Amino acid sequence: MKSESLKGVDIAIVSTVPFFLVNQLSSHIYNLKEKGMNITLITSMGPELQGFLNDDLIEVVPVEIPRKIHPWADLKALYILYKLFANKKFTIMHSTTPKAGLLCAIAAKVTGVPIRLHTFTGQVWATKTGLMRALLQFLDKIIVAFNSHCYTDSPSQQQYLVDSGIAQKEQISTYGRGSLAGVDLSRFSPQRFNEDFKVKLRESLNIKEGVFVLIFIGRLIKDKGIYELLEAFEAMLENNKNVNLIILGPMEERDNAFLLNIIHKLPEIHWLGNVEEPEQYLSITDILCLPSYREGFGTVVIEAAAMGVPTIGTEIPGLIDAIEDGVTGVLVPKQNVEKYSQSLKALLENQDLLQKMKVSARKNCELHFDSKIVNLHVEEEYLKWLDLLN
Repeated sequence: MKSESLKGVDIAIVSTVPFFLVNQLSSHIYNLKEKGMNITLITSMGPELQGFLNDDLIEVVPVEIPRKIHPWADLKALYILYKLFANKKFTIMHSTTPKAGLLCAIAAKVTGVPIRLHTFTGQVWATKTGLMRALLQFLDKIIVAFNSHCYTDSPSQQQYLVDSGIAQKEQISTYGRGSLAGVDLSRFSPQRFNEDFKVKLRESLNIKEGVFVLIFIGRLIKDKGIYELLEAFEAMLENNKNVNLIILGPMEERDNAFLLNIIHKLPEIHWLGNVEEPEQYLSITDILCLPSYREGFGTVVIEAAAMGVPTIGTEIPGLIDAIEDGVTGVLVPKQNVEKYSQSLKALLENQDLLQKMKVSARKNCELHFDSKIVNLHVEEEYLKWLDLLN
């Protein structure tokens, strides 16, 4: 089947939170719109959706889906999804994020949606133990069992799910080399930002010329390794004041006071919260720091790579696919502050290697993670399932 066969096909794309649709799947959604698919986006309401709400060719249906386990709210969302799928008669339902994946798998199966797909983007249970881990794994098994097929956003995560007994090999696969929708290389491009812009941006942050810039992008939670990063950064400052850290992302940790105390006591740290264009700050960055405990793939890694910024990440499923160790970045054991600090120090002191990594990161992104390449993989999957349906 050719891509013209997607024209007129009704598809529901579902996520627990709107942020995910906007920041992770926009290029995928607009590509499908160009192919003529009838797109319905289902997610909790949020201001991020305004762009989609203003598009006459994309329907947005708000459904409040709790991120955490909330029995009554979950049942209400499940009922709403059941009625929606029964009335709309979608040909394809494609879910992302854990809670949306579970509720949609059940509702779509019961209402007979012909093609039911889900993409795993990391496992919440990876850092859990005991009964909670077992429960969350069981829920993921339901997602796999009730869908026509499942995907992961990285090959190592795919293998992890198979090894963990969540899915059989034939039930799960990955698009190309991984990632959800790739990266927009025209948006994340170093050429967009001239020297004058970068000088003014550094001045606005009081970062002097010649000072190395590290960046962290993500939610400020334990699983993202923010505590280890701050500890490693403090250790670096004892011997090297020629480095600053920019932090982009929301504060979601319960112990806000503890985190804020660390962040605010060091003038070398610049916490800016959520920003709409992280690429602006990546334009003045030398290294992305991502010491996560768990990741699906690490979209921020390839966004940084597209900007010519290598990453120091952790040896976990997902990141081992996004980072080529010693070429586009460095991989270290998770929760190892000493190793992380040593890797930061070594890379900052080896400018020749750092520059090579910057060039390699961009080239690798162009070769494997261009959104146009990834979107083509997704199209091919949809066409394959439509062909089987017919």
